[in-house]
Amino acid sequence: MSQITEGMKANSTNAIEVYKGKSICQEKSKCFLKDLGLPSGLLPLDEIEECGFVKETGFIWLKQKRHKQHKFEKIGKFAHYATEITAYAEPKKLKQVTGIKAKELFMWITVTEVNVDDDYDDSRSSSAGKLTFKTPTGLCKVFPASAFEAAET
Repeated sequence: MSQITEGMKANSTNAIEVYKGKSICQEKSKCFLKDLGLPSGLLPLDEIEECGFVKETGFIWLKQKRHKQHKFEKIGKFAHYATEITAYAEPKKLKQVTGIKAKELFMWITVTEVNVDDDYDDSRSSSAGKLTFKTPTGLCKVFPASAFEAAET
């Protein structure tokens, strides 16, 4: 069931930004991440059909045509992105994340929170920051934030 319904969009009194189309959504998703102080390659989605942001609550969503599995080469880890990804955004943090799983020890583990420490600076090419992923059970895994930077094009 979709967490973002047309009724929710229509009935909201909050300022909502909604974008449709592959190129604008890819650009906006990277802008969302950059504005939050998160690595721009954290959501490496190719076929985004819609994305949006509710300014007042920090709620963001991304819809893509089909799910995607991605390998972060610098750390050798896989992530699975569902057709719909949602989260509540704060500076340097995504909370109540849905639609993202990480592969660990032959199992797919749900990711519910992502945050970056204060040492991360996306304007530096060799940032020393760390990215922390949390699960619903409170377990966490830490990786270098630089492993999640988008490749320069």
